[in-house]
Amino acid sequence: MISEIGRNIVRFLVLLLLQALIVKNIHLGRYFIFFPYILFIMLLPFNTNKPLVLLISFVFGLCVDLFYDTQGMHASACVFMALMRGFVLKLLSPREGYEENHKPTMSYMGAAWFISYALILIFAHHLVLFYLEAFSFREFFRTFLRVLCSSVATFGFVYMLQFLFYRSNSERLT
Repeated sequence: MISEIGRNIVRFLVLLLLQALIVKNIHLGRYFIFFPYILFIMLLPFNTNKPLVLLISFVFGLCVDLFYDTQGMHASACVFMALMRGFVLKLLSPREGYEENHKPTMSYMGAAWFISYALILIFAHHLVLFYLEAFSFREFFRTFLRVLCSSVATFGFVYMLQFLFYRSNSERLT
């Protein structure tokens, strides 16, 4: 358990620094914005209780807000995504349920499950983040296009990170 907490702290710091120091400076136009930091929230173990997931998401979002100077927008989007995480896990739950200490990785749950899980959560996060940023429905379709394009870009980044760091088939669900 202590080693899992240590790994989560390291993942927290690595993804925060990756987002703040590297990805923040990648500009592919107004529509393709990467937010791989949300992978931290997505990869919390299945048995993490909901209030703790909400608290961790809020703190993580505030840390990102400090680097982006966005005054709580990332915190709000992260808390919404954390709230949705419980519903998505229940929606996608296998018949036999989830193993207690496992994480929702592609190597454990399979590609189809992970793609569904990741796309729903990434889209939910981006929807809240970009509409809070716009704070208006005047440019509804332009903002929605940003949500879609950035969701696809972030998913590609997250998918790539899954292949780089979570290739172990030893914990794969059969």
